Amino acid sequence: MRAQPPPTGTDTLQRLREGTGLLGAAAMRRLDDDLAWYRNLPAEHRSWVGLVAQAGIDSFVTWYAEPTVAPHGVSEIFAGAPPELTRAISLQHTLQLVRVIVDVVEVHSDQLAAPGGERDLREAVLRYSREVAFSAAEVYARAAEVRGAWDARLEALVVDALTRGEADDSLRSRVAALGWSGRGATLVMVGTSSGPLDETRAADLRRATRRASDDALVGIQGDRLVVFLGGTGDLQAAAASLLPRFGPGPVVIGPTVQSLADSARSARAALAGLAAAPAWEYAPRPVSADDLLPERVLMGDTSARRTLVEQAYVPLQASTGSLLETLSAYLGGGRSLEAAARQLYVHPNTVRYRLRKVAEVTGWDPLDPRESYVLQIALALGRLDAAL
Repeated sequence: MRAQPPPTGTDTLQRLREGTGLLGAAAMRRLDDDLAWYRNLPAEHRSWVGLVAQAGIDSFVTWYAEPTVAPHGVSEIFAGAPPELTRAISLQHTLQLVRVIVDVVEVHSDQLAAPGGERDLREAVLRYSREVAFSAAEVYARAAEVRGAWDARLEALVVDALTRGEADDSLRSRVAALGWSGRGATLVMVGTSSGPLDETRAADLRRATRRASDDALVGIQGDRLVVFLGGTGDLQAAAASLLPRFGPGPVVIGPTVQSLADSARSARAALAGLAAAPAWEYAPRPVSADDLLPERVLMGDTSARRTLVEQAYVPLQASTGSLLETLSAYLGGGRSLEAAARQLYVHPNTVRYRLRKVAEVTGWDPLDPRESYVLQIALALGRLDAAL
C-alpha cells in the first residue's frame, strides 16, 4: 500500500496548498533582497524566475502529498520557462534559487505546519532540497558534457577552415562563440601528439593552451596538433611553454600575423615547415617556419621561394658596394675570406666588411654556417628567376 502522511501531515498538506501564494510572494521578496544577479536580470527574466520559484514551491507541495514518489527534477521545475532563461542562469544561480525556496518554506514551517507537524515539515523540506540539488547538478553536468563535445566539434571545423583561409563572416561568428576575443596578434604552431588523445587529454590540452595566451584554438587532426594562439602578450613565449604538450619530432611555429583573419598565412607556413623539417637534422625545437625556408623550397613551397628571393636576393641586387658579387665569391670559394679576396682583388678585411653589410641588408649572416646556406639557396633562386 502507498504510504500516507500521518493526520498532522494531512492537515499540514492542506495548509501548504492554501499557502502557496504566501510562499511565492515571500520567495520573490527574498530573491530581490538576497541575490544581486536576480536584481540585475531584465524584467522579463525576473518574471520567468518568479514562475520557476512558484513551480518549485508547487513541486514541493505535490511531493509532500506523495513522499514515496521521487521529487520533480530541475528540468521539470524549469519546464515552464523559456530556453533562454536556462542559458542565462548558471548552476550556482540555480542552487541559490533552490536554497531561497527551501529557506522560505522552512521559515514559514511553524506557520504552515499543523500543530505537532513542524519537525516533519522541516525534515521534508531538507529531503526535497537535497534531491533537487542533486538533480540540478546532474542536469548541468550533462549540459556541460554536451556543450564540451559540441565546442570540440565546432573548434575542429573552425581550425580546419582557418587553415584553408576561409575567414568569412560566418566563421568569425563561430570563432567568437568559442571565446576568441580578437585582441592582438596571432600565430600558429604545429607538431605531433604524444599519443592518441581521448576526451580527457584533449580537454586538458585545451585548458593548457587557454592558460598560455589570451586566445587559443586547438585542432586535433589524427596525430597532428594545430594550435592557434592570439593576444597582446608574448606569443612566442606562450608557444614555447606549450612544447611539452607535443609529442616527439619537430614543432614548428608560423610567423606572427596581425589578426585571426590573416592566420592562414601563419598556418600554411607552419604546416609546410613541419613537412620540410626532417631535412634539417639539427633544427631547434621549436623551430620557426621562416628558419626552414630552404627546406620548404625543396618541398616545392612557392611562398618560401618568393620570400627568400624578396628578402635576400632582391635587396642585395639593389644594393651598392658589390655586396652580391662579394657574397657570390665567398660562397663559391668554399666560404673562405682569402679565396674571395683573391678573386675580387681586394683585402680580406674588405670582404669581411662587405659580408657584415650583407647581414645588415638581408638579416642572414654569411659567416654563420646555417645562414650562409640560406643565402646560397636564395642566390640560386634569384639567378634562376633572372634567367627566365
